[in-house]
Amino acid sequence: MKLDERRPAEHRLSVVYRVGAGVTGLLLIAFGVLGLLIRLPLFDTEGQVIAGLSTNGALSLISVTVGSLLVGGAIIGGTFASTLNITVGIAFVASGLVNLAVMETDYNLLAFRIPNVIFSFAVGLMVMTFGMYGRVSGGLPHDNPFWRQRHGLPRPPDGEAEPQPRRVSTIGLSE
Repeated sequence: MKLDERRPAEHRLSVVYRVGAGVTGLLLIAFGVLGLLIRLPLFDTEGQVIAGLSTNGALSLISVTVGSLLVGGAIIGGTFASTLNITVGIAFVASGLVNLAVMETDYNLLAFRIPNVIFSFAVGLMVMTFGMYGRVSGGLPHDNPFWRQRHGLPRPPDGEAEPQPRRVSTIGLSE
């Protein structure tokens, strides 16, 4: 599926992608910076608890990096922010699953504990939902850029009224 990259950044759906990505990114940056200020060892499997979550130097660096990526997506907006949110959300859920599997082993390189796994699942689902908002649904309005793209309708030139598609009744006759 090819997405409409020409969609204006100020489209009302972009607000959800931007706010969701921006707030989540800022929280991740704050968490990561707190971990970096303590100068935690890079791959300490025990970690130290900050804001209720266990962290080490590697997890702090990853948090700042992913948070910066989400803030960047919030600044860019549009389809990029939506796709970025979906991708980061999937990565968070996958990270929760992987770290749940290695939690009590020597491979727990990010010092994850159960609160970290729950946080990873919750943030992943939340960010994924932000990205899917207005993009994945059976009842999208006809002015939605994703609906228009799926139905092969071109984006109307700026300032022109959008053509309304024909409505079809349940018995197949045009209304």
